[in-house]
Amino acid sequence: MPVTDRVKQILSHYASDNPGTLTNLCRLLSSGALAGTGKLVILPVDQGFEHGPHRSFLPNPAGNDPDYHFQLAIDAGCSAYAAPLGALEVGAARFAGQVPLILKLNNSDSLAKVDAPCSAVTGSVEDALRLGCVGIGYTIYPGSAARNRQFEDLRELTLEAKRKGLVVVVWSYARGAGISKEGETAVDVIAYSAHIAAQLGAHIVKVKPPTAHLEQAEAKKAYEKAGVKLDTLADRARHVVQSTFDGKRVVIFSGGEAKGTDAVLDEVRQLAKGGGFGSIMGRNAFQRPRDEAIKLLRDVMEIYRQA
Repeated sequence: MPVTDRVKQILSHYASDNPGTLTNLCRLLSSGALAGTGKLVILPVDQGFEHGPHRSFLPNPAGNDPDYHFQLAIDAGCSAYAAPLGALEVGAARFAGQVPLILKLNNSDSLAKVDAPCSAVTGSVEDALRLGCVGIGYTIYPGSAARNRQFEDLRELTLEAKRKGLVVVVWSYARGAGISKEGETAVDVIAYSAHIAAQLGAHIVKVKPPTAHLEQAEAKKAYEKAGVKLDTLADRARHVVQSTFDGKRVVIFSGGEAKGTDAVLDEVRQLAKGGGFGSIMGRNAFQRPRDEAIKLLRDVMEIYRQA
């Protein structure tokens, strides 16, 4: 399809990148039901690694088969499918060219309880190229005592990925001993985390939907002095996008814990109203029966289309 003016506008914000990376970013923005709109809905399935197959797939056992997720992403019209190495290796050849792929390059498990969360690098840029991916994904934990190692690892992976024409998607999830559980989704922490990901070179930044809680005392003073409106999720999403180079980096929001359909759609409406570029929705999609999952994903896409 022809490249739309909106996609051209977004690509113009990445002028330092080479034609290979811009082509893959354009492919992401020109695929699926939201092609050309500048919006994205991505299906991520790294939860089996992160939380275990029981918590992830027992609600819908078909999800134990990686092929199920490839087909779900294709049939729903998703912009891309993101997963760790093993899952992509199962179906990358069979579904070649049917949906853009993102290789999640680092992962952690929930068997160990640690004070300084840090995901292990479990794939490579070479793996992403071999599997025909448009990009790599990487999780950072701002606030963790191990954050500097994560930032440095990401720097090296980003340099290689950009040199070889791939898009970099960063999951930026603040957590660690200095951040409360409530603070992990506080609006000041989410905005800061998104900004850090952008500063580290991410093309696409993934964060959680922010709550109205303010975690840091100094940040609270700054918000109150500036009179930043944070009453609604739309207000807070708008602030997060503004904090991420004033919208010159693509910001998408996670779907979070599994919840009812109405709650999912209400949240998405607010994120879209606030200028979010899209959603990356895993458990709220693949834990539903297939037909329900496809309908939900299409409804989410329609909300972003109309925003």
